[in-house]
Amino acid sequence: MRLSGFSQAAGRATGRLLDALADPARRECTVLLALAGYAAMWTLYGALAKANQDLFPDMVEEIVWSRHLAFGFVNHPPLSPLLVKLWFAVVPLADWTFYLLAMLVVALALWTAWRLAGDYLDGDKRVLALVLLTLVPFFNFHALKYNVNTVLIPLWAATTLWFLRSYRTRSPGTAALTGIGAAAAMMCKYWSVFLIAGFVLAALIDVRRGAYFRSAAPWITAAAGLAVLSPHLVWLVQHDFAPVRYAFYVHGGKSFTTALFDAIGYLAGAAGYVALPVALVLIAARPRRALVAEMIWPADPDRRLAAAAFWAPLLLPAAAAVVAGVAINSLWSMSAWALLPVLLLSPPALTVPAADMRRILGLAVALPAVMVLAAPAVAIVIHRAGSLPVSAQSRLLSARVERAWHDVTAKPLRYVDGNASLAFALAVYAPDQPRALPELPPAAAAALARDGWAMVCIYEDEKCMGEAAALRRRRPDSRWSEVTIARVFFGIKGRAQRYAILVVPPRP
Repeated sequence: MRLSGFSQAAGRATGRLLDALADPARRECTVLLALAGYAAMWTLYGALAKANQDLFPDMVEEIVWSRHLAFGFVNHPPLSPLLVKLWFAVVPLADWTFYLLAMLVVALALWTAWRLAGDYLDGDKRVLALVLLTLVPFFNFHALKYNVNTVLIPLWAATTLWFLRSYRTRSPGTAALTGIGAAAAMMCKYWSVFLIAGFVLAALIDVRRGAYFRSAAPWITAAAGLAVLSPHLVWLVQHDFAPVRYAFYVHGGKSFTTALFDAIGYLAGAAGYVALPVALVLIAARPRRALVAEMIWPADPDRRLAAAAFWAPLLLPAAAAVVAGVAINSLWSMSAWALLPVLLLSPPALTVPAADMRRILGLAVALPAVMVLAAPAVAIVIHRAGSLPVSAQSRLLSARVERAWHDVTAKPLRYVDGNASLAFALAVYAPDQPRALPELPPAAAAALARDGWAMVCIYEDEKCMGEAAALRRRRPDSRWSEVTIARVFFGIKGRAQRYAILVVPPRP
C-alpha cells in the first residue's frame, strides 16, 4: 500500500510538472527552475561518484591552459580555456565547482534546445523534446568530464537555432549571430568545420536557396564569422597551423580499411548513445513506416531544412574521415543532437499518449535522483577497479613532489616536467602552482637554470624514465627519489603506483 501511494503521488507530481512546462504562462520560469535542479543534481552526483578521484586529465589541461591564455594552443583553439579562466575568476577552484561549470554548460545547451524545439513543436511535444535529451549520456555522465566537446554542445545548439531562423527570416541580426556562433564553435574545436559545412549543404539543397543566397543574410553570416575568427586565424598562420598538424599527427595516417571501420564505429556508437530516447518515442508512438520516413526526411520545407541541418554535421565527419585516413570517435558527436527530438516529434500525424508522456518525464526526473543515491557505491566500485594514476593520485603525488623539492631548496617550485598528464596535474594541485613544461611553449633556458624544476615519471614509462636518467647524468647536483602511492577511500586501499621524482635545483 505504501509503495502504491508513493507511486500515485509521484504520478500526480509528474503530471503537475508536465502541465506547468506545457502552459505558455508558466513554462519559461518552470523550465529554468527544472534545469537549475537538473544541473544541481548531476553536480552532486559528480562530486559523490568521483570523490575518490582527482580531476579528469582533460579538465586539468583546461586549468593549465587557462593560466597561460593565448589565441591558440598546440592541440586546441582557445575558447574553452577562456571560459574556465572566467569561471574560476569568480568561484573558488575545487573539483565540485568544475563539475558545476560542466553542468551549467549542459543546462545552457538544454535551454537552447528548448528554444529550438519551440520553433517546431508545441505543448507536450516541446516538453518531451527537452526530456528526451536529458536521457542522452552526453548531457550528464559524459559532460561531467568537462572538455572542448562539452562546450561545443551549447555552441552548436545556439548556432543551429540562429542559422535556421536566419534562413527562414533573412534577419540581419540573426544572420550575424549565426556567424558569431559558428566562429565561436571553431574557436572551441575545429570539428565545428562539419557544422559549417552542414549548414552550407543544407542551404544548397533547400528549394528556397535562391532567395537565401540573393539576400544579405549569408554574407552577413560570413563577415561576422570571419571578423570574430580572424585573430585566431592570424595565430594559426604564425604558428604553422600547429593544432591542425597535431590533430593529424594523433588521429591521421590511417589506412582506408582502418578509417572505414573507425567511421562505421563512429556512426554505430553515436546511434547507441541516443538509442534510449529514440526507442522510447518509437514504443510510445508506434509510428508506421511512412511516418518513420517523415521523421527522417520530412516533406515540409522548414522541417526538411532542419533535418538537413541535423544529418549533415552528423554524417559528414564519417565520409571525411574515410577520405582523409583519419580515426574518429563517437564521443565527438556530443554536440550534434539538439535537433534529434525535433525530427522525432515534429511530424503532425505523430502522437504520444499522455500517459506515456508522463512516464517518460517521470523516468527523466527519477534518473538523476537515483544516480545521486547510487553515487557512493559507484565511487567504491571505481576505487576497487582502479582508476588511472593521474586521476586517482594527483593530489597525493603533488604533496610528495613538493616535499622532495623543498628538501633541496627553500625556493618555490616554478616548473614541472616529465609525463605530460602528471605534469599538468601537478601544475594544478601543487601548492606552488608550477608551470607544466610539456605541450606548452618552452621556458627560457636561463629561467630553467635560475629556478630549477622537478621531473616526474610513472615508473613503467620507459621514455620518461630514460629522459630522467639522461638528465640526472647531465646534472649531478640533482636528487633522485622513488615513491609508491596508493589512495585509501573508506578504509579501502586502492591500486598502488610507483613514481620517480627528479629534483633539478636552482643554480646559484
